[in-house]
Amino acid sequence: MSPKHRKTLVVAGHGMVGHRFVQAAIERGLTETHDIVVVGEESRPAYDRVALTSFFEVGADELSFLPSGEYDDPRVRLVLGATVDGFDPETRTVLLSDAQGQESVLTYDELVLATGAAPFVPPVPGHDLDGCFVYRTIDDLEAIRDAAAGATVGAVIGGGLLGLEAANALAQLGLETHVVEMAPRLMAVQVDDAGGATLVRHIEKLGLHVHTGARTEQVLGAERVEGLALADEEPIPAEVVVFSAGIRPRDQLARTAGLDVAERGGVLVDERCRTSDEHVWAIGECAAPGGRMYGLVAPGYAMAEVVVDALLGGPGSFTGADMSTKLKLLGVDVASFGDAFAATDGALELVYADAVTGVYKKLVLSADGRQLLGGILVGDASAYGVLRPMVSSGIALPDNPEELILPVGRGGVELGLPDEAQVCSCNDVTKAQILEAVGEGGTCDSASCVTRCTKAGSTCGSCKPVVKKVVEEFFAAQGRVVDKSLCEHFPLTRQELFDVVAVHGYTRFDDIVEAHGRGRGCDVCKPTVASILASQLNGHVLEGPTRTLQDTNDAYLANIQRNGTYSVVPRIPGGEITPEKLIVIGQVAQDFGLYTKITGGQRIDLFGARMEQLPEIWRRLVDAGFESGHAYGKSLRTVKSCVGSTWCRYGVQDSVQLAIDLELRYRGLRSPHKLKGGVSGCARECAEARGKDFGVIATEKGWNLYVGGNGGATPAHARLLAGDLDRDTLIRYLDRFLMYYIRTADRLQRTAPWIDSLDGGLDRVREIVVDDALGLGSELEAAMAWHVDGYFDEWRETLDDPDKLARFVSFVNAPDTPDPNITFRAEREQAVPGESSGPVALGTTIPVGAPR
Repeated sequence: MSPKHRKTLVVAGHGMVGHRFVQAAIERGLTETHDIVVVGEESRPAYDRVALTSFFEVGADELSFLPSGEYDDPRVRLVLGATVDGFDPETRTVLLSDAQGQESVLTYDELVLATGAAPFVPPVPGHDLDGCFVYRTIDDLEAIRDAAAGATVGAVIGGGLLGLEAANALAQLGLETHVVEMAPRLMAVQVDDAGGATLVRHIEKLGLHVHTGARTEQVLGAERVEGLALADEEPIPAEVVVFSAGIRPRDQLARTAGLDVAERGGVLVDERCRTSDEHVWAIGECAAPGGRMYGLVAPGYAMAEVVVDALLGGPGSFTGADMSTKLKLLGVDVASFGDAFAATDGALELVYADAVTGVYKKLVLSADGRQLLGGILVGDASAYGVLRPMVSSGIALPDNPEELILPVGRGGVELGLPDEAQVCSCNDVTKAQILEAVGEGGTCDSASCVTRCTKAGSTCGSCKPVVKKVVEEFFAAQGRVVDKSLCEHFPLTRQELFDVVAVHGYTRFDDIVEAHGRGRGCDVCKPTVASILASQLNGHVLEGPTRTLQDTNDAYLANIQRNGTYSVVPRIPGGEITPEKLIVIGQVAQDFGLYTKITGGQRIDLFGARMEQLPEIWRRLVDAGFESGHAYGKSLRTVKSCVGSTWCRYGVQDSVQLAIDLELRYRGLRSPHKLKGGVSGCARECAEARGKDFGVIATEKGWNLYVGGNGGATPAHARLLAGDLDRDTLIRYLDRFLMYYIRTADRLQRTAPWIDSLDGGLDRVREIVVDDALGLGSELEAAMAWHVDGYFDEWRETLDDPDKLARFVSFVNAPDTPDPNITFRAEREQAVPGESSGPVALGTTIPVGAPR
């Protein structure tokens, strides 16, 4: 088509759905006949609103769908910071105004409305006070962050999906957070009463306050927010209030232009998403197909594809959408799919509930019990990837459908998917389409390639594990090599990445991804690279180049707990400790009000420490001769021992001393997963050495070495690698075994599955470690010796570095003196610091300013 015959298509709105429309238009060739002008109100291009809360962690660039600010196709022009003030269907013109108020006019052949929705703010008195916000855009989050810097308490009005996301944002900003929901439960649209109650228990354990069945009567304050007045409840103090009480379609442009709108709002469109004007289309939250507004991104994406198809002369139509959702809210898995509330006539409900672990699962079955209609999952949504496709594909249920929601160890099973099963609901991708992408005639050779080509897993990401499994199972059945790429950013296995770093001597993630990967990295590859660099460099995990790669535990050298506090675990090699050191631990626990627990690895865990308290606790412990126990790292945890020949009448070797020597030798050793060891002084096996990644059992002639035992989801017993070893040979074999594991295992792969994954299994490990078949023995031993010589205590190094210490601040607006009005919740009769009145009951609030 010659330029003078090209048409102009204007897209009003550049959110997720507007961006998806443009992507589809480019990919399917619509720009060969149309010039596209996209108008976005915000100053930044489209970004991932589904992951909006992560803005505080990763920043705006990581959320952006278009970091460059423009599309690669020159026939697409993006206009940002501009408002569509109106359009005239008769003249086919659009009136724009920019941030400076300058007006301009665009002429269109086709107009696509993708204006989305606006937050609904209930007209309660005080809703417009300074300190009131909505939760919709990055600008909103930046304003909330600024306000939180001078506040201590926040409240969210609304306990739905976005309300809980907003609550998570306030909690991340260090505010004591209240959630106020008028309905009798949280997430009233997605979960039932029992699921909502389970969700509340999870959230309250994190320190948030939940008020359900509570109606907000007024936002208190004169000029600034001071609190909320609730009907039939005491007022809530708050300096920041976020409204998240629902959304309303932005259909004013259509109303003004005289187009038909739905009774409850939204631009009325037909099955092709065409409005009452044949040249105007509407997609996403502003549209109302059949009079219904869809408030999720997946239906919006489907509408975008339908309009592109229609403009290309195709037969596509929008006849409804899967409203299933799977989220991790405040660290809690929540999923809802199909007929979750058993609205179908004769529907049956099958429920599994475990109040101790906080898991609630409900399946809704057809009247004959043969078909899955829907379900709700709270606390454990791992089965979502299989269950949701069963609803859409009509797969027959097993004879015992409870197997679908029971834990595997209690009778649960794992089912395969038929080809017609929908794997990705966001982008409507079936298993058959995934198989087509990797099968004969397909162009994909990996799960990440399938995601790029089919878009399966590219939106919310919840189906990525299923996509990966489908691809790997297909390749395995075809006898093809299964792609083991670490993630979409690195086409390498962890082992290959380990070798690349070693050969080139890299010390920075940016250099590695620039030379051997793509993109900016993710929560899979960044911690993996951090672990590899730690293994090879012996550097401090909080040094500049690696600091931002760490997960939460490594980032603060302590284990974060479900309530947001941390646990501190000093090393106690072999479980041997002096009375003086025991007294110090007791004094620290008493002075800081910490809960104490003897762990399974023969040491003492101190729970309940706040972030800003960690350095002071470490200093007390380090001064007493303790060091980090690395309970927070993917590294050696403990080497457990019995009392051995020193005390036990059955002991044949000194298991205590060997356990101490091994723990001190391998302390701080970073690895693909955590490592645990054990040494038993005789065959009675009191140290449970065969349940460890490496276990040593004494014999009359020396020591038997066992490897590949571990707990977790698939417990395994360690197997004999070599027997009757002297001490030096034992350590030499262990050095080789551990270094070979570190070099070749996959990310987060325990020793048991690693051994099983090797061609030849344990026999292959024996050939390499004992027989030195590859001639690597000396190299592996030298690598371990280098680690041993370079060991340092991460706690002590942090205490000696003011720059590292600056990280340990819970409230950036009050780093030195916490507000005495802030309260923290105690757990399991935790003692109040400095008080002699004894323990406090579970759930009692402890003031930060309590005397010590």
